[in-house]
Amino acid sequence: MNSVRIFLREIRVEHTLFALPFAYVGAILAARGIPPLPTLGWITLAVLGARTAAMAANRFLDREIDARNPRTARRAVASGALAPSTMVWATVIGLALLAWAALELNPLCFELLPIAVVLLLVYPLCKRFTWMGHFVLGAVDGLAPLGAYVAVAGAITLPALLLFIAVTLWVAGFDIIYALMDLRVDREQGIASLPVRFGERSARTLPFALHLAMLLLLAGAGVLDAAGSMYYLGVAAVGVLILYERYLFGTGANLFVINERVFVSNMIFSICFLLTTVGGYR
Repeated sequence: MNSVRIFLREIRVEHTLFALPFAYVGAILAARGIPPLPTLGWITLAVLGARTAAMAANRFLDREIDARNPRTARRAVASGALAPSTMVWATVIGLALLAWAALELNPLCFELLPIAVVLLLVYPLCKRFTWMGHFVLGAVDGLAPLGAYVAVAGAITLPALLLFIAVTLWVAGFDIIYALMDLRVDREQGIASLPVRFGERSARTLPFALHLAMLLLLAGAGVLDAAGSMYYLGVAAVGVLILYERYLFGTGANLFVINERVFVSNMIFSICFLLTTVGGYR
């Protein structure tokens, strides 16, 4: 049981709260209401499988990098608390669950599966050669609403693409803030990140621009899908999120405190946006 607890902590089950609400948003936009419960069940399984595979692959592939970073050296695989093979098997099982769910949803979901698998496995490697890794991670999470939309509609539409890009920019924005914690260590290790490439000042500014773009994209998706007025309360919440993030940076708090509060606020936002989307179609 202790090994199970360590494993669940390592794959950060709580991170699913970023992807899952937006997956449901994609499904609701496609159905213009609440989709059938079996469809929601398969979407949930797909997201859980994808997130498990992505986090497990990250822990396995980055185990040596993590071991050299004081902030991450205590991670289970990096410290030897879990065998690397545990994460390999978790990646395989997660991808199998994703493939099973895609097959049950519709043929297009299964045809698009290779794209998802490549992104899931490539994003941990990006930090070795490109600062664009933040956006690759964003695209991994952006696949959740896109895949859920396709699962219901059976087609890729402009609103689905807008939702995908919006989530990509959203996740990239707070991942850039997250990367600020490792700026010194990343420079020493030659790790590629946006803060390393463009400096701390740019990394403190760009997330706000990305989240503003997210606001516009979500609004556009709502207009194209004829969402109700409640949906736009969720869009307005992006503006509140931006102001709160700017406030956090203005307090002068250390980056660890800022990142903890950014994490919580973004998680709360994703749940609120799901609720306002539901309200927009009732």
